[in-house]
Amino acid sequence: MKKKIGVLVMSYGTPKSLDDVEAYYTHIRRGNPPAPEQLKELKDRYEAIVGGVFPLRENTDRQVEKIQAELDRMELPDAEFVCYQGLKHAEPFIEDGVRNMANDGIAEAVGIVLAPHFSTMSVGSYIKRAKQTAEETGVRMSFIESYHLHPKLIEAFAKRVTAKLDAFVDSGAPRDEVKVLFSAHSLPERILSIGDPYRDQLLETSEAVAAAAGVTNWQFTWQSAGRTAEPWLGPDVLDTMKDLSEKDVRYMLVSPLGFVSDHLEVLYDLDIEAQDVAAELDVRLMRIDSLNTDPLYMETLADCVVTECRKGALVHG
Repeated sequence: MKKKIGVLVMSYGTPKSLDDVEAYYTHIRRGNPPAPEQLKELKDRYEAIVGGVFPLRENTDRQVEKIQAELDRMELPDAEFVCYQGLKHAEPFIEDGVRNMANDGIAEAVGIVLAPHFSTMSVGSYIKRAKQTAEETGVRMSFIESYHLHPKLIEAFAKRVTAKLDAFVDSGAPRDEVKVLFSAHSLPERILSIGDPYRDQLLETSEAVAAAAGVTNWQFTWQSAGRTAEPWLGPDVLDTMKDLSEKDVRYMLVSPLGFVSDHLEVLYDLDIEAQDVAAELDVRLMRIDSLNTDPLYMETLADCVVTECRKGALVHG
């Protein structure tokens, strides 16, 4: 009889509908509801993207389903994997996912986050919450902290960069004149003072993807910084675009390597906000397609789970 091993697939989470936006952002703000004008702006952003909030939540659900399917396909002789979803700011919360495993009689599990790069403020906070609940419920749990240089992840990103560069060439733009802008969600600058690996891992991924795609004309930039008094990592992608425009760069390809799904920071911050700036600057901007349920990404995650299990002697096949 195969041993059942839980797989907690963690991600940031999104509201299920516009009615849930206030509760969602209240949770993000640690119990402080957004002001009426803030709430209106947030809802307007969700309404501006095609399909509103629904595709965002459905996409996360599909990712968990596809990870399950990939683990099933691997057919290990001594283990059966059961995936559970755990969200940071929406139901089912991370704690719910761990408790659901425990309630189903699962004693051993692995946690992985749908974010390739580690930061104490992002992936570290997911792991902390899951670990605490695992200890409370008696689930033996290990965690995958990062997978930012997994070969299949690099291949998946490189294929997307190449595809969009080909689209530029097909439209008459010289390939070597397209500036590739690798981007990720900004975090407060204070992470640098504690030796947080987030920035360095992102640069390592950028270098690996650029090499795999044969790209030399690239730079890294940040996006989607929070609106707080403390300084956040920069420069912001919108400022980078303006700076490049002043240097007569007319073609730009934004490649958000810090994101693996279509969600607000991609569909609004890049597809709407950044495109509006591109129109003002009279430059052509494209972005790579998100990974979502790309088979190479699903293989990356499944491989990380199995590798972690073998390392902890949870499986032997």
